[in-house]
Amino acid sequence: MSIVRPFKALRPAAALVAKVAALPYDVMNSAEAKLMAEGNPHSFLHISHAEIDLPENTNLYDESVYAKAAENLNKLIAENVLQKEQTDCFYIYSLTMNGRTQTGLVACCSIEDYFNDIVKKHEFTRPEKEEDRIRHMNALQAQTGPIFLAYRDNDAVNTIITQFKNEAPIFSFIATDGVKHEGWKIEQATAIKAIQQLFETDIHYTYIADGHHRAASAAKTGARLKEANANHTGNEDYNYFLSVLFPASELAIMDYNRVVKDLNGWSVTELLKEIEKQFVVEQGNFNVANIKPAKMHQFAMFLEGVWYRLTAKPQIVSPDPIGVLDVTVLQKYLLQPLLGIDDPRTDKRIDFVGGIRGLEELEKRVNTGEMKIAFALYPVSLNQLMAIADAGSVMPPKSTWFEPKLRDGLFSHQF
Repeated sequence: MSIVRPFKALRPAAALVAKVAALPYDVMNSAEAKLMAEGNPHSFLHISHAEIDLPENTNLYDESVYAKAAENLNKLIAENVLQKEQTDCFYIYSLTMNGRTQTGLVACCSIEDYFNDIVKKHEFTRPEKEEDRIRHMNALQAQTGPIFLAYRDNDAVNTIITQFKNEAPIFSFIATDGVKHEGWKIEQATAIKAIQQLFETDIHYTYIADGHHRAASAAKTGARLKEANANHTGNEDYNYFLSVLFPASELAIMDYNRVVKDLNGWSVTELLKEIEKQFVVEQGNFNVANIKPAKMHQFAMFLEGVWYRLTAKPQIVSPDPIGVLDVTVLQKYLLQPLLGIDDPRTDKRIDFVGGIRGLEELEKRVNTGEMKIAFALYPVSLNQLMAIADAGSVMPPKSTWFEPKLRDGLFSHQF
């Protein structure tokens, strides 16, 4: 049983939606955020990356950053750039990239569902990143970055959403990266009740696709406020967190690739010989146009200007839900034993490149000398993700990359 509830969204004025909307805070660094927000005082990056409005080299976790974020949010509210809905509503949020559309329900989900594992997780979270989001939420008294959730398809929910998508949208714009964003409002009481009942009776679990740290931070913030409130009723806004819920069939996971700074003391000849013990290694007329992995257990490797195709030998592929993943195979049989990457979460010699950047980015990182070797992987499927979450297991770090990214600033939830 999944609990979803309508809310009074804080939304941009219709004429300013495209100006306000911003990529999530965690897909860019401060320098990139400052460049993106340049000349645009309405960009939500002034809230999610408030350090761009403070002196250069300000510590990202300094109290002044959170205070500036709150100041900037309140300024946009005072100027009516952001306006609060008068009644509780659900919303529909549709994103179209490269001809493919995914449509989700914007709602608030219960933090009790999070703690009771109705909201399924597949990643570990880091305490320092949680604390950063907790401080940000507390300063703003709002959740401004939605959690990206998936659920198994439900025809009845889809019918309601399709019905409202036939109406005029409350916003529609194409972002600078070519992704089209559209939104609709559901304010009719009968439709709201029907959606809530369907989630309660038919949607047994939801799955975090992206936003584990934001979800954990929102849940812990709510728990702290509950503990501090002697008159807690359970209906307070802090008991719920901002989400966009998508039917699983509409989502696509992209590859999440790896680059490593050195060969851990191996020569190229020695390393290739060692790799051949666990992988079939092919060297041919490969380039970024024809080397991208086409199936599971196939990898592309770029080393000293040459692309190689690696195929895992059958004996190294485990049948269990974690062992079968290509991120596991690569880590267990190449990155750890040969390149010495024991913990990819903390090792500074490895970096990760989202598939949206293409294999050209891997070539670039190696050819500039910044990195020595690169690996491209076949993407994890959503069915694999859900199976792992259902089993209570955790995926290896940096296993999934979802595109297109939900924009911050289109819907915020105050508490």
